[in-house]
Amino acid sequence: MFETFLAFLLKLAMIGFSKIITGARAVWDDVDASQPAGLKPCVYFANHRSHGDFALLWTVLPLSLRAHTRPVAGAEYWRATWLRRLIATKVLNAVLIERDPAARGGDQDAPILQMQAALAQGDSLILFPEGTRNLTDEPLLALKSGLFHLAHASPDLQLIPAWIDNLHRVMPKGELIPLPLLCTVRFGAPIQLAATEDKAQFLNRAREAMLSLSTRPMYV
Repeated sequence: MFETFLAFLLKLAMIGFSKIITGARAVWDDVDASQPAGLKPCVYFANHRSHGDFALLWTVLPLSLRAHTRPVAGAEYWRATWLRRLIATKVLNAVLIERDPAARGGDQDAPILQMQAALAQGDSLILFPEGTRNLTDEPLLALKSGLFHLAHASPDLQLIPAWIDNLHRVMPKGELIPLPLLCTVRFGAPIQLAATEDKAQFLNRAREAMLSLSTRPMYV
């Protein structure tokens, strides 16, 4: 009961922080904001520069979508402390992936099967295909192969690119007080794996779809 109540307060705090401190807003390009993927689950894939990326993208979704959208996250990080476990399991309902093959018994297909199981239940997913936070000066790291394998395993799945702008500046490294800066998530038109595409071609197209969003005006 206590954890459920605390999770409820944390969810309200997360939404409040996103709206008050960051002015979180979504910009939808060529996508119906009320239901971007029709009635089917989809995957939102975005750039990753802050631990708050999950919360911001999740917060700006319409309520009808937010209730059925789950972030995909590294289990080793989110299970490290009691508070992180609470946020991951009770607040965000995250799909926690063991990134170390040894931790999942060497089963290379386990992460894809976990994500497919969530999609089969009717949930959409938030995925950061860089695989880790981008702490470099480059706008985007090379994409890992997970997005391709998921698209290959579910060829009808709609994949919606997104670009998160400014969140990493709200809480710079080493700072304790967040800076009130406007943050935006821009969503692009869905893509799917083409029958003729190999892994490199698809990941390059997915990466370009993300980068193209970063060059468009965010504050319109």
